[in-house]
Amino acid sequence: MLAAGAALALGSWCGVAAALEAPAGEVVLTLTGRVLSPNAGTRADFDMPMLERLPQTSFVTRTPWYSTARRFTGPLLRDVLAAAAARGSRLRAIALNDYWVDIPFDDAARHDLIVARLLDDRPMAVRDKGPLFVIYPFDSDEELRTPVYYSRSAWQLRTIEVR
Repeated sequence: MLAAGAALALGSWCGVAAALEAPAGEVVLTLTGRVLSPNAGTRADFDMPMLERLPQTSFVTRTPWYSTARRFTGPLLRDVLAAAAARGSRLRAIALNDYWVDIPFDDAARHDLIVARLLDDRPMAVRDKGPLFVIYPFDSDEELRTPVYYSRSAWQLRTIEVR
């Protein structure tokens, strides 16, 4: 259940999306399902420059996948969802290799998850878990340093199904 503030924030960013232009380059992320995207009907396609134009967030955090804390940079997941006017209760993050994980929709409002496009200020290659990585700010809250939240991170992200 959402806290009152989170519900208000969720309502404010999931209303009507600003006009989302069509991608000019290679599509690196697609949102499908419960989206109202002006660029592709019930799907929203993003190329890397579109993700770069969204407000960017960075944090340094430790993860189970790297031996030291790393810096991740990219748009907040809630901003990506807002750009596509996404509404739902669950997000299915699907990787390039078809691995998938479900993320509660309200995690995007409750936590500063980012769709990381940079690792230590450099673009991520596929072999380095890129080009996109949904990542939680694990070091910001002890609650996030658990297998539940670690399992919700998805690297090599290509699709988010909004359910």
